[in-house]
Amino acid sequence: MIRLRALLLKEFIQMGRDRLTFGMLVGIPIFQLLMFGFAINTDVKHLPTIVFDQSLQQEGRDILSAFESSQYFDIQATAANYQDVTAAVESGRCKVGIIIPPDFSENVKHGRSAALQVIVDASDSMSASSAISTAQMIGQLKSQEVLTKRLQSSGGRLLEQPYDVRIRPWYNPDFVSAYYMVPGILGIVLTMTMVMITSMAIVRERERGTLEQLIVTPMKSYELMLGKIIPYIFVGYVQATLALMIGILVFDMPFLGSLTLLYILTTLFIVASLSLGVLISTVTKTQMQAMQLSFAVFLPSVLLSGFMFPRAAMPDFFFHLGQLLPLTFYLEIMRGIVLKGIGIEFLWSQTAALASFIIATLFLSLLKFKKTLA
Repeated sequence: MIRLRALLLKEFIQMGRDRLTFGMLVGIPIFQLLMFGFAINTDVKHLPTIVFDQSLQQEGRDILSAFESSQYFDIQATAANYQDVTAAVESGRCKVGIIIPPDFSENVKHGRSAALQVIVDASDSMSASSAISTAQMIGQLKSQEVLTKRLQSSGGRLLEQPYDVRIRPWYNPDFVSAYYMVPGILGIVLTMTMVMITSMAIVRERERGTLEQLIVTPMKSYELMLGKIIPYIFVGYVQATLALMIGILVFDMPFLGSLTLLYILTTLFIVASLSLGVLISTVTKTQMQAMQLSFAVFLPSVLLSGFMFPRAAMPDFFFHLGQLLPLTFYLEIMRGIVLKGIGIEFLWSQTAALASFIIATLFLSLLKFKKTLA
């Protein structure tokens, strides 16, 4: 019993000395609990929506008010023409476009069926399903509301459905889950392997005692960082190529965009993941700590990037937290190029975000590495 007590005392003392590991053991479960509780929400609301109202009458405003009151659609922009709607949905700025034709109001007034078009970005199938079902329900409810009033004066005569909501899902009209998942899985695979491999790079050198040998060479800090990053860029290319081939050949995934642009932007994402791994490597002391911290980064990447759960349904804090993760921007790039076929003119903001992330993480890595050497 005395020996056991001594051993327990020793373990607690060691745990107290290794503050980083202790902090991760306590902090990561709390963060995961909060993240699962608050951020994971499949009830997608507040989808950014653009409206092209050609009737400009009260009937059009009524149906738009019904869309906005549902809280599933946030009308953020008004289009001057059909091309504005197309550009907003293609760029990802808006997930839904509502188009009201010029004769909409006249049709409602004269008891004819009034059609309106709802365009939904189906490259994100979960958000699209929510938008489609809600739009159809709004059309049915508004129709019932009008029909109830008209039936009293029609003498039981069969009336035409007042509101005809026509849904047009774009980019993945059949809602094939593989088309949505394969580009995301590629990003997940690259994140997992690139971050974890490089996170242990410098730590492994330190544990083996070879870091001192590298330090005494004429090699500069940034050259050491590049030496740890560049070989894995080629590994990332191999992974990306294999994943694309499997997606296209096995799952019949369409590829509508530029392959060259995809590889260029994939390079940015690979470097961003590698630089994050190097940063983790500079702040940890053992491979175990590096592995734990990598996992702490990997899990939010899966949950907050839009890979599994729609980001539009997340609270503001977790939505903005997701914007600190390179995978969030890479998923938009992948789905944009592969499923939408869009170019750099719609992806410049995601590209700039990845480039900024690389600069910031490499700068912090160099700063931390120099302090470590000092």
